[in-house]
Amino acid sequence: MLELYFKYPKVLRRLRCGPLGEEMDRVAAHFFELGYKRGSAKVYISRLARFSAFAAHHAGAATIDQNLIDRFVQSLPTATPRIAARTVIACARRLAPHRFSTPDRQPDPDGSLLAAYLDHLRQVRGLEPKTCEGLLLAARRILAWCHNHVPDQPLAAMTGEHVLALVQHLLSGSSNDYTRSSTTSYIRTFLRFLRWSDLNSQDLARFVPRTPCWRLAHLPPRLAWEDVRRTIDAIDATTPSGVRDRALLLLLATTGLRNKELRMLELHDIHWRTAEVLVRRTKSKRERVVPLLQEAGEALAEYVLHARPRIESQRVFLSHVPPIGPFRTSGGISRIVRSRLERSGIALPHVAGAHLLRHSLATQMVRQRRPINEVADLLGHRSIDTTAIYVKVALPQLADVALPFPGGAS
Repeated sequence: MLELYFKYPKVLRRLRCGPLGEEMDRVAAHFFELGYKRGSAKVYISRLARFSAFAAHHAGAATIDQNLIDRFVQSLPTATPRIAARTVIACARRLAPHRFSTPDRQPDPDGSLLAAYLDHLRQVRGLEPKTCEGLLLAARRILAWCHNHVPDQPLAAMTGEHVLALVQHLLSGSSNDYTRSSTTSYIRTFLRFLRWSDLNSQDLARFVPRTPCWRLAHLPPRLAWEDVRRTIDAIDATTPSGVRDRALLLLLATTGLRNKELRMLELHDIHWRTAEVLVRRTKSKRERVVPLLQEAGEALAEYVLHARPRIESQRVFLSHVPPIGPFRTSGGISRIVRSRLERSGIALPHVAGAHLLRHSLATQMVRQRRPINEVADLLGHRSIDTTAIYVKVALPQLADVALPFPGGAS
């Protein structure tokens, strides 16, 4: 596969020398399958060949260890080649693990406990992976506090006094009501697990104070609908990424899909004849159908037919930057939304992503005096109370139903 990128025999022989020489063709094939551009793949392969020569000079045919990798990376002049070197070496390690030594890792003293806690969250509580991540991170912080402040005592000796000190320590790093409320909730969940698993006989969760968090005390972050429209119209739809981004923003702005719902959307979920989109991976675990408006449908059809990379994945929206494929995390979608909004010169709130367009759509519908249950159905809210926060932004409607002030003008 190296012949795809290099043609001179001497260069090919040099690339196939060293401890990683036999793996160079496999690495080249890997970059080709992921859709890397020819120039980018050549840079990565050349960097790996340079490391292979470095390893041959310093370690001979011995197994490559982390110390050797660090020495090679530090020998590079600037940050850019260092990042490229670490990326391609990590790729080679995944493809040829037998060429690398496994670092000696110290056993995690809390590993078995955290594994049991994670299993409890998944199997007993039935929580989503994203929720489990937050709870597991909080559990690590709780255990770290215990190791630092009561190092010689087991969890069975934990008391209410310890719990209060723990809560005070963890809340000191919280910046707003939402994080304080979630922090105390995570602490209660872990303490209940300790009692459930007989690691502590006391009901320690009752010592965790309640943190007030008034859900309707603030207005949701949102954009003026004119700004959303201006952002979509400003997208250059002459490039594949531009076609994708326009379809993506139009779908978000007209359906109110969540980030995960958009990422998990598959081609067979789009019902073209009925102009509907079936949303399967929802937060409430209930499928729902959202309308596909004409402009969004035309933009989506243009992307699927002419701009979407031809790969086997059924996901609708794909990353156009190698490795080409579905978006693995919510950050990819959020970066696209934020980048397009910033290019339009819109002042953004602290957190801007797919949810900002969701809030903007709900606000616009309320201002158009659409029934609140219609807004709730489109957004996939199980309770109408969840949608109630958007009523607060409908100031003209609220003024219409306000009672006259006693003694004021009639």
